[in-house]
Amino acid sequence: MTTRRRFIRSAGIMTAALTLHKSAVFARGTDEFISRRPKLSARHFNSEAVEATIVKMKNALPNKELGWLFENCFPDTLDTTVNFEMTSGRPDTYVITGDIDAMWLRDSSAQVWPYLPLIQKDKKLQQLIAGVINRQTRCILLDPYANAFYKDETRISEWKKTDITDMKPGIHERKWEIDSLCYPIRLAHQYWKTTGDATPFDKQWKEAIRSILRTFKEQQRKTSEGPYHFERTTAFATDSLPLGGYGYPVKPVGLICSMFRPSDDATIFPFLIPSNFFAVVSLRHAAELLASAGHDTQLANECTQLADEVEKALRQYAITIHPKFGKVYAYEVNGFGSFNLMDDANVPSLLSLPYLKALPKEDLIYQNTRKLLLSDYNPFFFKGSAAEGIGGPHAGLNMIWPLGIIMRALTSSSDTEIKQCLQWLVASNAGTGFMHESFHKDDMTRFTRKWFAWANTIFGELILDIQARKPSLLNI
Repeated sequence: MTTRRRFIRSAGIMTAALTLHKSAVFARGTDEFISRRPKLSARHFNSEAVEATIVKMKNALPNKELGWLFENCFPDTLDTTVNFEMTSGRPDTYVITGDIDAMWLRDSSAQVWPYLPLIQKDKKLQQLIAGVINRQTRCILLDPYANAFYKDETRISEWKKTDITDMKPGIHERKWEIDSLCYPIRLAHQYWKTTGDATPFDKQWKEAIRSILRTFKEQQRKTSEGPYHFERTTAFATDSLPLGGYGYPVKPVGLICSMFRPSDDATIFPFLIPSNFFAVVSLRHAAELLASAGHDTQLANECTQLADEVEKALRQYAITIHPKFGKVYAYEVNGFGSFNLMDDANVPSLLSLPYLKALPKEDLIYQNTRKLLLSDYNPFFFKGSAAEGIGGPHAGLNMIWPLGIIMRALTSSSDTEIKQCLQWLVASNAGTGFMHESFHKDDMTRFTRKWFAWANTIFGELILDIQARKPSLLNI
């Protein structure tokens, strides 16, 4: 995220020595791992189901450091980032990313996602997630092109001074990213499938879906560039869009333009392929919700029609031929024949497509693409003496993202690969007890962001996933 970049560049790459208090108890090679969670009185939200899961998993994990990491990381979103209240009789949950006081539609969805399997056992936790859905609905109705919002809807963003775009009060940042509108649908759909509760899917929620559909269609750019433009006064090319803020041109072929990536970095070619795959899945989920819980067959059909159109365009324009790997999915295309072969650790990524249910793991083109992404043919795959993994332009060269390693493990069927990913992740905490945004390929104590809740919570999701499908691999 752009605000994250400002933090990183002003503070430099942190080291473990700087992030640990002198009183912290940690020593490699000993059995002493003391919880790094806030005191109970300082935690933002307490879930009995989450606490029971922590106890269960700590008892099940033979590696004490792994158990310690799960204890610290899995509840981090609830411990430190949520603000839950009842507003006009409805649950309302504001979720910050960690060290930035703003709610990203993407991050807030991903941060609470791993708790969904527990909500039937914990009605308070169910209310909290219903509150996230309600808050996201309000955000989308405020501006479907914005990616991050404030709790205070009258607050003026610091970016108002530098950003040339339609910046309303209550918006922290207005970078148009397809996934910002996909993640709330993913969360809402799984909430409904888990609970059967249709309460959040009221008239306002359906209006938000209409806004999403309208925005996706505008950004197909069939007749014009659409209403969205964005420029920022900055020295960093990844923080602004060229050509009057509309980005580089595309040929209208049915795909949807995303002017920024999930990293909040600008796209090169606006048809961002992982995000278009995510849009297809999300539109089908929205259609199912609308037909079953929202009782709006017409809007459901419109979502399905757009999903079919984008899916057809992906089959025609997302695939290219690599001289070594054969048919692969490009990361970005423009419809004219140009393409960008790479991947970024932020999700949606090409690597994450099976995780998002966009493709099966066994898809042959995905498997070819995976081999490319985890090789030096991906310019943002870094291999060093400490670890190997995918990063991205956002944190700079040679910086591996734990999020990318986690996604590699979540989408792998190889025992060897999953176990290696676990070993890298455990080592990458560098004595802090938490995951980070990124770390240097040759030195895990050189990392960015000591408080990044998405990485922490999805690490907990990974441990639970491995426990369910390959528990013996947790014995590292």
